[in-house]
Amino acid sequence: MRVIAGSARRLLLKAPLGDNTRPTTDRIKETLFNMIQNEVPGSVFLDLFAGIGAIGIEALSRGAGYAVFVENDKNALTCIEENLKHTGLDDKAGIYKQDVFVSLQSLEYKYEFDIVFMDPPYDIERRVLEYLTMSKLIHEDTLIIFEASLDTDISYLEDLGYELIKEKKYKTNKHVFVQRSKR
Repeated sequence: MRVIAGSARRLLLKAPLGDNTRPTTDRIKETLFNMIQNEVPGSVFLDLFAGIGAIGIEALSRGAGYAVFVENDKNALTCIEENLKHTGLDDKAGIYKQDVFVSLQSLEYKYEFDIVFMDPPYDIERRVLEYLTMSKLIHEDTLIIFEASLDTDISYLEDLGYELIKEKKYKTNKHVFVQRSKR
């Protein structure tokens, strides 16, 4: 795992041993950031289920103004802290070491995010989207991206007040891009 582009380009990122985290491959990360490159500079970025922090660190390296990392796994948290220090981006980051739903409540009225990225254990994304529906954490132009299995049903998005912007499918998973519906 490495940082693909920006101020921390080519720096390697640490990952914990074992399979508790599923780091996004460099190739998928590069594709993702090519699609959102215009939205990242100056943005406030939320990395939910952050794992080793690779996505949020990539955003900071590419010019995001600030990133918040939410992760519950102790070993992954240690990696996030070490990776932020190693890349010199720790002064632009906040880390929440708790359950995602507890963190979301803690973040209310502290931040308004421009981009929310989540790579949850599958089938939790709907619960997060339900929470965000009425949350002050996002505004009408916030881009929400979640990683899901290829067969994940997303037909509920409109019922929750979201509009599907696009889907990018890979071999085994997909990135789904949504925003609050403007209707």
